Amino acid sequence: MPEPTKKDELPKASPEEEANSLKKLSIELPNDNVPESAMGRKDSVWSLGEGQPPEELDKPPEPNTQLSTLLIEKPQSGSITVGGDITFVAKVEAKDLLRKPTIKWFKGKWMDLASKTGKHLQLKETFDRFTKVHTFEMHIMKAKENYAGNYRCEVTYKDKFDSCSFDLEVIEVPELAPSIDIRSAFKRSSEGQDDAGELDFSGLLKHREPKQEEVPEVDVWEMLRNAKPDEYERIAFMYGITDLRGLLRRLKRTKKEEKKSEAFAKKLEPAYQVEKGGKIRFVVDLADPTVDLKWYKNGQEIRPTPNQRKYIFEHKGTQRIMIINNCTLQDDAAYAVSAGDEKCTTELFVKELPVKITKELTEVKTTVNERIELECEVSEEGAQVKWLKNGVEVPTGVRSRYRVKSEGTKHILIIDDAMKEDTGTYSLMATGGTTQARVQIDLKPLKILQDLNDQTIRLGQPLKLHCEIYPGNVPGRWYRNGQLIQPSERVNILHRAKNHRLEIESTSIQDAGDYTFVPEGYSQSLFARVHIIDPPKVHLDSLNFPDNTVIVVAGTKLRLEIPISGEPAPRVVWMKGERVILDTGSRIRAETFSDHTSLTIDVTEREDTGSYKIVLQNEAGEDTATVKVKVVDIPDAPDAPLVPEVGGDWCLMTWEPPHYDGGSPILGYFIERKKKQSSRWMRLNFDLCKETSFEPKKMIEGVPYEVRVFAVNAIGSSRPSEPSRAFIPLAVTSEPTMLVVDDVTDTTVTLKWRPPDTIGAAGLDGYLVEYCFEGTDEWIAANTELTEKTKYTIADLPPGAKILVRVKAINKAGASAPRTLQHSILVKEVIEHPKIRLPRHLKQTYIRKVGEVVNLVIPFLGKPRPKVSWLKEGKAVDPLQVSIRNSESDSIIFIRKSERKHSGKYEMSVQVENYVDTAVLDIQIVDLPGPPQCVKIEEVWGENVALEWTPPKDSGNAPITGYTIEKADKKTMEWYTCVEHYHRTCITLTELVVGNEYYFRVYSENMCGLSESATTTKDSALIVKEGMFLKAPEYNEYDFTEAPRFTQPLINTYAIAGYNATLNCCVRANPRPKVIWMKNKIAIIDDPRYRMFSNHGVCTLEIRKPNPYDGGTYSCKAINDLGEAQVDCKLEVKVPQEL
Repeated sequence: MPEPTKKDELPKASPEEEANSLKKLSIELPNDNVPESAMGRKDSVWSLGEGQPPEELDKPPEPNTQLSTLLIEKPQSGSITVGGDITFVAKVEAKDLLRKPTIKWFKGKWMDLASKTGKHLQLKETFDRFTKVHTFEMHIMKAKENYAGNYRCEVTYKDKFDSCSFDLEVIEVPELAPSIDIRSAFKRSSEGQDDAGELDFSGLLKHREPKQEEVPEVDVWEMLRNAKPDEYERIAFMYGITDLRGLLRRLKRTKKEEKKSEAFAKKLEPAYQVEKGGKIRFVVDLADPTVDLKWYKNGQEIRPTPNQRKYIFEHKGTQRIMIINNCTLQDDAAYAVSAGDEKCTTELFVKELPVKITKELTEVKTTVNERIELECEVSEEGAQVKWLKNGVEVPTGVRSRYRVKSEGTKHILIIDDAMKEDTGTYSLMATGGTTQARVQIDLKPLKILQDLNDQTIRLGQPLKLHCEIYPGNVPGRWYRNGQLIQPSERVNILHRAKNHRLEIESTSIQDAGDYTFVPEGYSQSLFARVHIIDPPKVHLDSLNFPDNTVIVVAGTKLRLEIPISGEPAPRVVWMKGERVILDTGSRIRAETFSDHTSLTIDVTEREDTGSYKIVLQNEAGEDTATVKVKVVDIPDAPDAPLVPEVGGDWCLMTWEPPHYDGGSPILGYFIERKKKQSSRWMRLNFDLCKETSFEPKKMIEGVPYEVRVFAVNAIGSSRPSEPSRAFIPLAVTSEPTMLVVDDVTDTTVTLKWRPPDTIGAAGLDGYLVEYCFEGTDEWIAANTELTEKTKYTIADLPPGAKILVRVKAINKAGASAPRTLQHSILVKEVIEHPKIRLPRHLKQTYIRKVGEVVNLVIPFLGKPRPKVSWLKEGKAVDPLQVSIRNSESDSIIFIRKSERKHSGKYEMSVQVENYVDTAVLDIQIVDLPGPPQCVKIEEVWGENVALEWTPPKDSGNAPITGYTIEKADKKTMEWYTCVEHYHRTCITLTELVVGNEYYFRVYSENMCGLSESATTTKDSALIVKEGMFLKAPEYNEYDFTEAPRFTQPLINTYAIAGYNATLNCCVRANPRPKVIWMKNKIAIIDDPRYRMFSNHGVCTLEIRKPNPYDGGTYSCKAINDLGEAQVDCKLEVKVPQEL
């Protein structure tokens, strides 16, 4: 059974006892994910020390209700020391489960640990796909004393449930804890010190070097309790207490009067203070000496042991005394004594004396590779001290060169193998003082018995460097050109007594340089220079050129790099014939580097063909070599091609081969073309044309084109030839369409046709009409010049003759195919009955306003040309009033400025011989109407006036469409419109101002607008004020309260694993309901994977990146004072199939 902690007791104590506590002794474990602003709330603090209080120790544990067995491996109880780590494991078999079960970890009865994860607690879940087993782990790191207690693991899957309880025991490790007094307890962390007040959580945020502070010599708490309130700030400032607000809250609780206790005649003091190593007595006076008395420390019962004299219990009458001997920092705790059902508490503060320096450090002066020990003594054994070097803390880890040893009050810093860098000022810092000493480390004197000698060696010969130094046991390092030399198969480093050797079996060029031997621990070094020589050589074999010949294309850049060797670097000379190639040439230049020489020709030409000689010289010898360079070129451009034939979208082109083929046979030709106005050439063939002729196709008719040719050999393509002369692809048009006879007279035939369907880019210059007499084959041109119109009349034909007719379209490419009438035409005129084609809008009354233009065109038919006549109201039309113009096919009636007298019915007659056709036009000219007649006031009552009038005498030759009524105050005579577009001749005007006298006037209106003037009433209407009162309406108050009711339920849905899903519903209730979301009938509380929203009755649950285990039945419940309502839905999470 876990023992209760101090935090378990404090909430159950009486208010008076809680007010007497001076120190917050519950150890809080802040959640790493909880912000600082939430650290003070109960739900953001996790205490691992919560267990059963003393009065519940005797209660039997509640039985563990188990509906089914899910756990195949249950967590086992365990014990760890303070600061240790432990892991509890639970396993669930998933063979019969469709989704992952839900697991919860609890401490005590109610504390859910899922939201308390952080640096001290971690929860982990894994799944083995082969064994089908879910593994759930709870890791506790850096355990503290109050982490001990009873824990519980609960597993839920649908209607199955399983749980297991286990205990954790934290074994206390004796250690020196820092003393706490009132000033340090109420000190804020603004100073950034590690010893900031334990009651101030801001001290967890900053860590800096601690400052030495003096131990308080006075009881500040007693001083504050006896002082006046106006002196609190002065006392707090005097003793460095910055958290004055927290101090006042504590002081206020301590000054409350204690209630009388039935069990205790005299309780414990609120707090006690004792020095480390001292003795303290706790005394209580019992009202009933026969009651059982128990003492507790941090919630754990203190039991006397026969062999231990730490706690001594005494009875003196009604007094019960507990004595604690040899107090240590572990005794700094909360103590309680229980008598029956009552309890009183107190706190003990153990004051630690500062650690003082009793023996100072002494200065040390030595040489390298020696052992150094710095020793000092302090006033207390086992004291915590800090070693510093030049003000920086000395590292004392496993891999550090420094070791720290303590023997009683002695503290020793050991440096086994001293180095020059260890020189400095070393100091030891304790809580009561600091001591320091200077350490000086010098090098030992060095003697050189044999120095290194400079050497010159041929390449490949062995190299041996030898030196002798004293003392002989000093190791050293070899360097070449400042780089450390490491021993290898080729390099051998030897050290025997005073002799140091460096041997290289076969030297290379890289072995040349400055060699240095540096004895370890000394600033003195030995130096030698090694020079390696090698005869020069030209390595042409590595180029892999046949016959040492390089082929290059003219116009490209040639960079020929020849590997060379030789030490020292040889002198290189390039020659072509007798001419030396210098490194300062502009186009051709030679360059020499450490391992190769190069010949560069920026732009090769045909003249660069030839043999190039390389000469190498150095002090070890001479070497020569010859390289041949052959420059090839592209062929010359062919001559301009010729275009002998041209079609509608094609042409035929020919050309001659180029005069120079570039030294390589011509493989073929590329042909390009472009529009003459364009600069963009288009390639016509992608396979080489072997012939010297080509037929380009798919050209646009009528567009000028040019063509050109490229010659191609093995080197590449030549420059393009000169463009050919511009040519235009052209084609004749198609034949004219829809050739018909339009009119025939005794001597003429009139034809009509449509343009050709296809005209082409050459355009259409005109038409040629031809005819021949029936029975002959001679076609006669009817028009000597081309006609652009699609209608033509053939004149001077003999009456009664029969002719055949055809039409041709002519353009620059020639004449098209003819369009011929299939039947012959008889040259004889035909009579056609007259017919008036009256437009539709003239079949009804034609209305125009006065002053507008009247221009009407009435077409008609008839042959020969009909005779047209016009009548108005049975009389001939006056030509001075109305203009009439007649043509062969229509008649126009025109009135420049219409007047009302032009209104009437006009009759049109069309006559061909004895055949007549007539049509009637009704023309109406309208104008503005006149004003109404006789406007008078019929009656005045209250705020109302009744008006009446008669229609206007002149309606403007159009029906009256309405009236506009205006009013004017007699004082201002400013007119305001009351009603517009009013159709009746009487009206009642309301809402007139009481006390005003009004005049009224009326306008008449037709389709042309309002009349130019209005008729005004002769008399005025005076609005007389009468008695009025307002009766306030009565309203019944409506009850808006209602029980929750879902207007939009949840809907069964699917979700994709890894993508957020949302569930929505709408609820209506008054007062506002409390909304609870549940999954499988379990409420969702503080789960970071879910987010809940409620806005104006719309409830939303967002599931962040769901997995298949998040599927199930989700419910939304709304509760208020009038009732509750609930809706459910099913969510299925699908996993996308991988392709």
